[in-house]
Amino acid sequence: MVSPIDIQKALSGIDYPASKDDIVAHAEQHGGDDQVLAALRGIEDREYEGPSGVSSAVFE
Repeated sequence: MVSPIDIQKALSGIDYPASKDDIVAHAEQHGGDDQVLAALRGIEDREYEGPSGVSSAVFE
């Protein structure tokens, strides 16, 4: 199970708003593990305004 902390670590330094593709690419380039990447690939394809929105999408 992926944790919110792991998600936020992988997204550290990303500029918001960010699209799903931007979020996944940033996590890939910043050490997101397979669980983090799988979780982020599962979120809705839209613009995210900040880290709380991404976490909500992952854990809803």
